Amino acid sequence: QTQLVESGGGLVQAGGSLRLSCAASGGTFNNYVMGWFRQAPGKEREFVACISRYGASTDYADSVKGRATISRDNAKKTVYLRMNSLEPEDTAVYYCAARLSVLTSTMWSQYTDWGQGTQVTVSS
Repeated sequence: QTQLVESGGGLVQAGGSLRLSCAASGGTFNNYVMGWFRQAPGKEREFVACISRYGASTDYADSVKGRATISRDNAKKTVYLRMNSLEPEDTAVYYCAARLSVLTSTMWSQYTDWGQGTQVTVSS
């Protein structure tokens, strides 16, 4: 099991950018596929992006494709999500998640370890 702590959320104007970070502790970080999910008020949790154990493979939700970049630094046990051209629709709590597998997944139920979330609010 790994513990995850997100940071980097905040209030940003539409069109702006943010970089979220997720620091992991416990476990062997490069054994984990890492993902970002988000949940807006009144909506279900949705997939944002994921990255394979050594960063060779990434996947993105259509809603953020071209605006988001997921990356990881295994030496620092940290995964990042950079989002550009933010829109009010991106407002949500963003969660980092870990999956002990060689396979990436876009399904939140496939991830076993979760951070507490960081709020991202995009004003119009």
